[in-house]
Amino acid sequence: METESLVRLGAFIGILLAMAAWETASPKRKPRVSRLQRWSSNLSLVALNTILVRLLMPAGAVGAAIFAETRGWGLLNILALPEWTAVIPAVVLLDLAIYAQHVIFHAIPMLWRLHMVHHADPDIDVTTGLRFHPVEIMLSMLIKMAVIILLGAPILAVIIFEVLLNATAMFNHGNVRLPSGLDAILRLFVVTPDMHRVHHSVVVSETNSNYGFNLPWWDRLFGTYCAQPQAGHMEMTIGLSQYQHARRQSLAWMLSLPFTGQMGDYPRQRSSSS
Repeated sequence: METESLVRLGAFIGILLAMAAWETASPKRKPRVSRLQRWSSNLSLVALNTILVRLLMPAGAVGAAIFAETRGWGLLNILALPEWTAVIPAVVLLDLAIYAQHVIFHAIPMLWRLHMVHHADPDIDVTTGLRFHPVEIMLSMLIKMAVIILLGAPILAVIIFEVLLNATAMFNHGNVRLPSGLDAILRLFVVTPDMHRVHHSVVVSETNSNYGFNLPWWDRLFGTYCAQPQAGHMEMTIGLSQYQHARRQSLAWMLSLPFTGQMGDYPRQRSSSS
């Protein structure tokens, strides 16, 4: 468990710094809000979430995998597959579960209220990929732990998935330039920044598309893929239409947003019926 924590921490810091350097050297879009203002709030939220998860769910996803393995619970444990053959399907199925969870958080108004904190960022960069309300973080961890136990996912698969999910979330939220040809190739295998940026558009139909964080296949398979934003990447507006004010980015505002904010027409149930 200690080694796993060190691996995840090292990967987190390394990728965060690398993406921040890339964004500085070759930004895709000009920020509307100062990096200092946004980063101080976004990273404060990350620190708060990390503390809460450690206090309330110290075992985390890896603990759930250990629990399932010691009891022989879960599909892959029942099938008694060797660990090396179970790792890849476990990682792929965990990614599918995260995709489904993301769709659900957009579909159910109560959950969308929590998820609004992520989408209310007026710019999108590496820190946006880490900006989630603490209640959403806790619910996401509970869902992930339940899926791990149901699957009987191997411990190694869970560690790989956690590192990949964290890394790709920072990568695909990055405010970075990629040549269009390279982006077209990469998005066959991983969600790219240009692909995921569409999901942060103020346009409702675009917000309700491109839900993948890691693998890009689920959006194509389930009909939620949108190749490009209507206004183009340079002219599109990021965030939520009801929250386009730079001053609305303090930590206190983000924590209160699910309970005091306006949902707009973004939840899928509303947008599909309008």
